[in-house]
Amino acid sequence: MRHIVSLEKAYAKWKDREAVFVDCRFALGQPQSGADAYVTEHIPGAFYLDLEKDLSAPKREDGVGGRHPLPDIDELAGKLSRIGIVKGRCVVAYDDQGGAMASRLWWLLAYMGHDEAYILDGGFASWKQAGHPTASGAEQTPEADTRFVPQVRRDWLVTAEDIAAKREKIESGKVVLLDSREDSRYRGIAEPIDKVAGHIPGARHLFWKANLDAEGRYRSVKEQMKRFEPYQGAEEIIVYCGSGVTACPNVLALREVGFTNVKLYAGSWSDWISDASRPVVAGEK
Repeated sequence: MRHIVSLEKAYAKWKDREAVFVDCRFALGQPQSGADAYVTEHIPGAFYLDLEKDLSAPKREDGVGGRHPLPDIDELAGKLSRIGIVKGRCVVAYDDQGGAMASRLWWLLAYMGHDEAYILDGGFASWKQAGHPTASGAEQTPEADTRFVPQVRRDWLVTAEDIAAKREKIESGKVVLLDSREDSRYRGIAEPIDKVAGHIPGARHLFWKANLDAEGRYRSVKEQMKRFEPYQGAEEIIVYCGSGVTACPNVLALREVGFTNVKLYAGSWSDWISDASRPVVAGEK
């Protein structure tokens, strides 16, 4: 796997100071918990980026863009520059949510043209379990004389309008639309977060946590290929979730095993339902 780095490789990069480490821990409904956890204990030298303050734009009242709209690219580029992330610099992101938040940073970096981005397989828990050192407090930002310059890959992203325009191809299976949420939310049986339950018509279900094994690490390439076999031959694969965050692990996993036509619907379900005229499906698969 190219962008899911093992603990051993991550530790070697940390020891040799070959990478910028970024702590992405965050808990929905407890927005301060990730920052508090970082101050209490983190990988030495790691900087903290908050899902809602750094990796998302403020949520709009009308819901357009979803619950976690993509951040302003220039603003994010400035934040990345301040913690030493520039062209060619290796980045290792981690969290304690199975890679969900770290994958959001990975996707944003890749979307902005930065390929040297990785997530730590097993997250912060694996680092601690190995007995590696930790630190507390905040890290001092480096005196950077260079700036992160985005080279945005627009073809990594789709909108609600794009999905509507591809309706016939989605229905025929030429374009695969994947819903990354829990099965109960996909089927519309339960909806604890958004105001409307169900899924986008034609969407298939691929829960993002199924990427992980019993130890919370990403499954092998062989296992993933077996899971993704039904999507071989699709013109493109569009992935969404509730707000464009937990779809990122599925985008990452698909690209890791060789799918190059994978795109993110960043606004996801919470953006889709911001327009009451868009169709919704609820019930069995």
